[in-house]
Amino acid sequence: MMPSERETAEVLGISNPTGTPSILWIAHEVSRGLPLAALERVAYTIAPDDKSFVYRFMPKATWARRRKAFLAKAKDISSAAAGRKQARQPGDRASREAAAAFHEQIPAARLSPEEGAKVARIAEVWTLARQVWGSDDAARAFLFRPHPMLEGQRPIDVALANEFGRPLVEGILGRLQYGSAA
Repeated sequence: MMPSERETAEVLGISNPTGTPSILWIAHEVSRGLPLAALERVAYTIAPDDKSFVYRFMPKATWARRRKAFLAKAKDISSAAAGRKQARQPGDRASREAAAAFHEQIPAARLSPEEGAKVARIAEVWTLARQVWGSDDAARAFLFRPHPMLEGQRPIDVALANEFGRPLVEGILGRLQYGSAA
């Protein structure tokens, strides 16, 4: 009852240039370091009204330092590349390769493997919650409401706490999906 790799990759904002994402490819991307933008995307998708949700993944000072370094380096790279820009269509292979090369040049733009694993874990929980509940709002309501099978804790907090929380939350979602008591 795992969410599809395609949907998880979409939530993370990553794409496999050689084809359909697989769980092995996602694991490889996590170990390489997901882009900082993946964290922004997941945080905004799950908690669009909570600007501090990103700090559940890393301390505020670390986030601010990485964002600042990324933006400064991005500005330098963009101005240097302005003269040699080629016409590209968004989403074409050349654009994807250019974006990947751009992020590779900025180490601050990547999450550590541990941070990336946490982001990917929450992206998978989110994807499954959306599959079960059928909408973003219903998935959010489930994730942010205390649940009796989690001793009154919110599913999002249990899943964020450590790797042991995800299967607990996924188990509840599985029961809901297949009509069991949850």
